[in-house]
Amino acid sequence: MILVDKNTKVVVQGATGKMGASHTKRMLDYGTKIVAGVTPGKGGEKIHGVPVFDTVAQAKEATGATCSVIFVPPYLALDAGYEALDAGIELLVLITEGIPPQDTAKLVAAVKAKGAKLIGPNCPGIITPGQSLIGILPGSIFKAGKVGMVSKSGTLTYEIALALTDKGFGQSTCVGVGGDPIKGLDYQEVLSMFEKDADTEVIVMIGEIGGNAEEEAAEFIKKNIKKPVIGYIAGQTAPPGKRMGHAGAIISGGKGTAESKLEAFKANGVKVAMTPNEVAKHVEACLKQPAKA
Repeated sequence: MILVDKNTKVVVQGATGKMGASHTKRMLDYGTKIVAGVTPGKGGEKIHGVPVFDTVAQAKEATGATCSVIFVPPYLALDAGYEALDAGIELLVLITEGIPPQDTAKLVAAVKAKGAKLIGPNCPGIITPGQSLIGILPGSIFKAGKVGMVSKSGTLTYEIALALTDKGFGQSTCVGVGGDPIKGLDYQEVLSMFEKDADTEVIVMIGEIGGNAEEEAAEFIKKNIKKPVIGYIAGQTAPPGKRMGHAGAIISGGKGTAESKLEAFKANGVKVAMTPNEVAKHVEACLKQPAKA
């Protein structure tokens, strides 16, 4: 497992809002250690039995939280992130979509300056099955196992996780890095964590059209990752010039096509899956083979 486990103490920023309250309950029901909510002006209240504080600093002082999951509107996300960092939070999980790119760039720079980590924005979050779910992922489709997953796409993460679970292959940790062009943790950083993780034997990387992150990750894999990696690209039938869901999912100038990404995977030793069920077949084959020295 990487980044989160059963002992990770989580504060929910925006816990009393509609989205925050709903997902706070879902995370609690899963077993995540939600220790505090934060909404300015709501200090002293409770949400699903969890104490609410006015500031992250108060919440951290009272609970020792190390992680914050952020459910606030786009125009408040930068300040919410700054507040979490100033309070000493080590891992930020930013669910919000539609954040202005310049705000995300400022937050990413601040995260690096503090030596913290950011997952997102515009992401489903992270889950270490059976231990901790932080974000909006549907916990019931995941189970503990040996497959590490890193993905830009939330729904494709769910579909592939379900295909793996149905075939009996559980997951060590699944990280949704988000589909925005500017983001916190990228493929390379998460791949490196999985490479060092004793619980992960196979890595599944889910990409999508647009940009060149997948091509760069493929080159990184060839040089740095010894564990088998299976790649899947969403948007194989997308027309050029049309944005497909995420801000970064657009083919322009002949770059960012599914074909270029699949070719990069093949050229760098990444096993290519064309469907979610094919991902499961590749995982089965990899787990039957001895690990590379």
